Amino acid sequence: MRELIWRPLTRDDAQASADLLNAIEAVDQIGENYTAEDTLTELVDPSVDLSRASLCAFDGDVMVGYMKVRHKPVATSVHRVTMDGGVHPSYRRCGVGSRLVSAGISAAQVVHDLHHPSLQLVVEVYKAEKIAGVPELMASCGFAPIRYYQRMEHSLQNLPPGEDLRVEAWSAQNDSDFRFVRNEAYADYFGAAPMPADLWRNKITNQTFRPACSFLLRDADGTPASVLVTMHWEADTEYTGVRDAHFMVIGTRPSYRKRGFARALLAHALQAAASQGYDSASVSVDSESAAGAPRIFEKAGFVPKMQYVRWAL
Repeated sequence: MRELIWRPLTRDDAQASADLLNAIEAVDQIGENYTAEDTLTELVDPSVDLSRASLCAFDGDVMVGYMKVRHKPVATSVHRVTMDGGVHPSYRRCGVGSRLVSAGISAAQVVHDLHHPSLQLVVEVYKAEKIAGVPELMASCGFAPIRYYQRMEHSLQNLPPGEDLRVEAWSAQNDSDFRFVRNEAYADYFGAAPMPADLWRNKITNQTFRPACSFLLRDADGTPASVLVTMHWEADTEYTGVRDAHFMVIGTRPSYRKRGFARALLAHALQAAASQGYDSASVSVDSESAAGAPRIFEKAGFVPKMQYVRWAL
């Protein structure tokens, strides 16, 4: 192996990042495919400081590994930063991953000191459990598993009739209500933080957002109560031939829970996705959700397909 070139990521690395992630997917098979537009969205994330909190390795013109750290714009007693990264399968077990994780821990401390220096720092990594070598790498760097998540899927063939609900699809006019409900609904979710407008635009209403399959449910007096946001990745469909509607956000404000709002909204979204030509629906569910999300999705017909682990240091 030639000597690698190490440097921070830049916005010009979108295509190289996509090529790396697709090479990783070809081996790991976790259902994540990328276009350059997808990776550019992640590179311009306002909660990522590329110059201070990212690192990548190149072998010639080929990116063979990367890491980046996302800080939380809002935090209370604990500042949970997320480290993301990956190594090209041909360069694994050569020390690249260890160097990236070590650099990520140091970068996490840097951005933590800039944004929330008085709080406790926790560095987290979220990865599919099935990826070979990840548990060993995480353990060797001091991380421990603290939470498990299930990716659940639902076929959209032969759905029973849904409820006749008074819901509204996303529009520019109700976008602020969508974000308001999401922030209130996720206030007691593990590791979640409020999304300011710029982060909402970057993470939610980007090129993967599907407004026609994203819905807001209001109560009788018009107050927004429950929300569901759908995303779709064209790169996944190109690779698999399957059009999947991924329910990225689904939540109900605490004062409206236990009234069947989320269940009804979920049924409505499944019907809408089927009518719009999607083949399946999917969601990532916290196995220890205080709101009982796993049971809600199981009753709706979702089936567990793959487990993810949240590692923390």
